[in-house]
Amino acid sequence: MTPPLDGLRFAFGTLTVLPVRVTRWDRAAARGGMLAAPLVGLVVGGAAAGLGLLLLFLGAGPLLAAVASAAVPAVLTRGLHLDGLADTADGLGSGRPAEDALRIMKQSDIGPFGVLTLVFVLLAQVGALAQLYDDSWTRGAVAALASAVAARLALTLAARAGVPAARPEGLGAAVAGVVPVPGALAVAAGCVLAAAAWGGLPGADGAVRTGVAVVLALGAAELLLRHCTRRFGGVTGDVFGGLAETAATTALIVSALGS
Repeated sequence: MTPPLDGLRFAFGTLTVLPVRVTRWDRAAARGGMLAAPLVGLVVGGAAAGLGLLLLFLGAGPLLAAVASAAVPAVLTRGLHLDGLADTADGLGSGRPAEDALRIMKQSDIGPFGVLTLVFVLLAQVGALAQLYDDSWTRGAVAALASAVAARLALTLAARAGVPAARPEGLGAAVAGVVPVPGALAVAAGCVLAAAAWGGLPGADGAVRTGVAVVLALGAAELLLRHCTRRFGGVTGDVFGGLAETAATTALIVSALGS
């Protein structure tokens, strides 16, 4: 049995730039790490919401607070998820067979599909957060927190048993299929309930909307996961990054609707 600390080290050491040393790099540690991924989202989202609220308190406008909240996850991951999103977009947009698409994704440069995807995703995130902060400081902070948790929860679900790796090496291969389906579903249910509880805070938008935002975020990530699995034969580290950004963006957009 893997000690819980090994799983936490794996989660924070691979999903953030925080100075956490990964002491074990085996499937058991990866399982614990992927189950703990939403806790990483809680820390990242808390930092994003905290910076946004601090800037609002100091007199900044909603747009600047939104930019700051969107920037924090990128900084704390060293842009890893955004890079994965761009590479995934290039691979899917190439229309090439799986082997060629995977080779395109592995290249260090970013192609036109990746650039366009990054621009639109970041604009959507900032636009949604700005609208939310303008409506209510609490609502914006809750959305920033919920979207970060949803992003990492999408990774937990993508690492469930039955989802293959597209390559025999890399982060995707290390975590593919390590999480038992019942465990993934239990973590997902707990995160949705927690998000709904945050949404019920005074000044937020309500428990139902926040819970629905997380559920729809996971649905969008699942659609992308299934498409990538069909196109590439499985998941890669880049696909995991694309799933995280897809879930985060969807959660923010849904949270902003109707405000």
